[in-house]
Amino acid sequence: MNLKDCYIKFGGDFDEVLGRLRREQSVQKFMYKFLDDKSFHLFEASMENKDYEEALRAVHTLKGICQNLSFTRLFESSSLVTNALKGNDWSKAVDMIPKLSKDYYETINVIKDFKNSREE
Repeated sequence: MNLKDCYIKFGGDFDEVLGRLRREQSVQKFMYKFLDDKSFHLFEASMENKDYEEALRAVHTLKGICQNLSFTRLFESSSLVTNALKGNDWSKAVDMIPKLSKDYYETINVIKDFKNSREE
């Protein structure tokens, strides 16, 4: 699997991110850094604790990262949750967690598979 295939698999826009970052090495570098980002886990913990202000901050950060890296599918689901939290619609945000979680873990798992295939 090449980098473009990786993006296709998790619903990203490779051409867009390549236009932004200019080099495949840069795209790969920042994509790998995403594996260490704690925004999603902070969001989950904050929602569980009903700390909606912190949850909004975390999911908004996730949304921004996804926008910059052209992780389109994950950007869209994080954007919907961000908007629900901004509108103080806690129950709507809670209802969207399964979709956001699915998109997040699909993205993470594809990136991990790509990274592991490069290290072999």
